[in-house]
Amino acid sequence: MKKIALLLTLTVLSQFVKAQEVDRVITTGVPFLLIAADARSAGMGDMGVATSADAYSQQYNPAKFAFSLEQQGISMSYTPYLSSIANDISLGQLSYFNRINERSAFAGSFRYFGLGDIQLTNEIGDELSTVSPNEFALDGSYSLKLSERFAMAVAGRFIRSNLKINDGTTDATAATSFAVDVAAYYQSEEMAFDDFNGRWRAGINLQNLGPKISYDFDENNDNFLPSNLRLGAGFDFIFDDYNKIAVTGEVTKLLVPTPPKVGDEDGDGDVNDDNDKSIALSNYRSIGWVSGIFKSFGDAPDGFSEELKEFTWALGAEYWYQDSFALRTGYFHESEVKGARKYFTLGAGFKYNIAKIDVSYLFSSSNVKNPLENTLRFSLTFSFGDSYDEL
Repeated sequence: MKKIALLLTLTVLSQFVKAQEVDRVITTGVPFLLIAADARSAGMGDMGVATSADAYSQQYNPAKFAFSLEQQGISMSYTPYLSSIANDISLGQLSYFNRINERSAFAGSFRYFGLGDIQLTNEIGDELSTVSPNEFALDGSYSLKLSERFAMAVAGRFIRSNLKINDGTTDATAATSFAVDVAAYYQSEEMAFDDFNGRWRAGINLQNLGPKISYDFDENNDNFLPSNLRLGAGFDFIFDDYNKIAVTGEVTKLLVPTPPKVGDEDGDGDVNDDNDKSIALSNYRSIGWVSGIFKSFGDAPDGFSEELKEFTWALGAEYWYQDSFALRTGYFHESEVKGARKYFTLGAGFKYNIAKIDVSYLFSSSNVKNPLENTLRFSLTFSFGDSYDEL
């Protein structure tokens, strides 16, 4: 499908915020890295740092692979994006993991975000050529159990963003960067209670830590990567061999500086004029990515109260019957002044032999339109090799 302009697409991708409804929203480069690419996590409010191990753990917490019950697995996911205005924008992901022994595992994934075809025209409307902007991330991870109940992992990620349009006069070189993740996961042994058994889970991941990404080789225009901190915890209610319910909570914070509150930056007595905004933006963009991580915990112009608003949170639940059929639900919340994303999710999973299919659906509960609203997401997983016992 032909879209009227790339600018429209990129504007929508910037979290669909309305200027009159939000204040100092933190935006980054390559935001596709934050989109839940698999239907299982999407069905539980876009969370995954502390859920049980699965083939999609690479995006949320690769340390979980060390607790996988399957030796190997490969997964494929497809997520339509902006389906209400276009039919050729989507996110796809292919993942593979291998638990090579009782203590360690490695994994890799490829995530591709295609913005469809855009028809270029000249000043009088004559068609020139068609371009297909896209972004992708290629990564690998290694996880290791440091004890029977605790594992850590590191991941490396190469990022390429090809959004610049070659009009014959400008450099259309794709922007590239790299990032690392540092993750940990804890899973307790199964404990006996009066009417059920239970198990605790907890996870943390420092994601997308890396240098800024640049589209024009001007450091004053570099964009922060979507570095973020994920923290989560959950509990499994194991009622019998047939019925299990897992509940999980998660909080996330972007490790990116807060955009400044503009004042009289140039001292001319005129507050918030264009020169003030230019100076404030230049100072903001001069912040390095390492110092930006530390600044992100205490630089909100309105103090601690605004800092708290930069945390998003999610709650999710998953019911399994005979480890073959699952129902899921979740809720995601973001402050009104930081993006105002609020939505409920539903999902289901079906497992037969070595194959598993997951689907999810999102309902927005905010006045801000969600690009994934009224969209079905699909994931397919194949597991093979030996199975591990759950201690």
